[in-house]
Amino acid sequence: MIVGALIDAGVSIDEVRRALGSLSIDEDMVSLERVSRAGVRATRFCVRGEDTHGHAHAHRTLREIDELIEGSALSADGKRRAQSLFARLGAVEGSIHGTAPDQVHLHEVGALDSIVDIVSAVHALETLGADKVIASPLNVGGGTIQTAHGLLPVPAPATLALLQGVPIYAGPQQVEMVTPTGALLITEYATAFGPLPPMRTVAVGHGAGTRDLRVAPNVLRAIVGAADEPAADTQTHDVVVIETEIDDMNPQILGRLMDQLFAQGALDVYFTPIHMKKNRPGTLISIVAPPSARERLGALVFRETTTIGLRYREMARECLSRGNETISTPFGDIRYKVARRNGEILNASPEFDDCARLAAEHGRPIKDVQAAATKAWLDLERR
Repeated sequence: MIVGALIDAGVSIDEVRRALGSLSIDEDMVSLERVSRAGVRATRFCVRGEDTHGHAHAHRTLREIDELIEGSALSADGKRRAQSLFARLGAVEGSIHGTAPDQVHLHEVGALDSIVDIVSAVHALETLGADKVIASPLNVGGGTIQTAHGLLPVPAPATLALLQGVPIYAGPQQVEMVTPTGALLITEYATAFGPLPPMRTVAVGHGAGTRDLRVAPNVLRAIVGAADEPAADTQTHDVVVIETEIDDMNPQILGRLMDQLFAQGALDVYFTPIHMKKNRPGTLISIVAPPSARERLGALVFRETTTIGLRYREMARECLSRGNETISTPFGDIRYKVARRNGEILNASPEFDDCARLAAEHGRPIKDVQAAATKAWLDLERR
C-alpha cells in the first residue's frame, strides 16, 4: 500500500523495477492494478509471490536477505537503510521468540515478495527526497491473523513491538490493518505522528490493499507537499504544547512549578484562569517546549502537581529574528530588543530591566526612562 500510494503520487514504476535490479526476479513480477476501494480510486502494487513459481515461501536468514539487497540497484544509502530495516526486524523477532537475531528465520516478511515491497518502498521514498515524513495515528484493526506460528491476535506481536511509542488505535475493522512490514517502514521514516501539517500540496496518491472492506476505503493516502519557506531571518521549528487543568491544589505551588519547567527546558509557560466542573475555579497550565523535552516536562508536572492526566499536541513555531542594540539616553545606555522579518524591523522595545535599573539610580519613574528610550530610538531611526 505504501509503494502503491507513492507510485500513484508520481514515482515511476519503471524506476522501481530498475531499483530491484538483480534480486533474482523477472520484470513481470511487479505490476500495477487500478482499483476502486469504497468509491476511492487507488493503485495496487502487485508482487507475484514465490509460490507462483512452484516454490514455497522461503524462510530466509538476515544474511541471505542482506545478500539479496546487496544485489539490488538501490543507492549505497538505500542498501544500508534496507539492510538496517531487516536487522531491526530480526532483533524484534529474536526478542519475541528468544532467538539470536542472526539465527532468526523470517517467515512472511522473509519471502521474496515482502523483500520486494521493502526495497521498492525504500527506493520510492528516496526518489521523492522528502525532508520530513509525518504519519497519522495508526489504525491497527482487530481480530486475529493466521501466521507461520499459528493464530495470533491483531496487532501481531512483531507489529506491536515495532510500534512502541507510536500512537495507535483499534478501528471497527476486525482485520489486520497494519502488518509488520508496514509498521517497520512507517516507524523508520516518520519523524512525527499527528494531524496534517501546514503545507502546499504537490501530489496525492492512494495505495490500495488487497481487501475491499466496503464500509471504509481500504487505502493508504500519501500527500506530498512543500512547506512555505520561512523568511531568511526567521526561525521555524517544531514544538510540543503540553496542557492540564488543576482545581485542587494550592496555587502558591504554581510559581515554583513555572521556575522548574523553565529550568528543565520549557520555551514558554503560562497559566490561564478557568472554571471547571461543579463551577470550581481552576488553572489551565500550558507549556511550550521542544518535542524532545515532552517526557521530561510531563514527568515533572505529574510529580509536582495534583494532576492525573496531560494532553499534548505537536505544531510548528515561527520566530522572528531577534537581537539587541544599545542606545544612549540622558539616563544612560539602554538595550533595545529588535525583531526583524525579511530585513524589516517589525518590533522594537527597550529592555525593561535596564529601564527599571536606571529609574532607580536617578530616582525617576520607569515610564520616564521608557519614554526617553523610545525617543532616542525614533531619533536614531530618522537619521
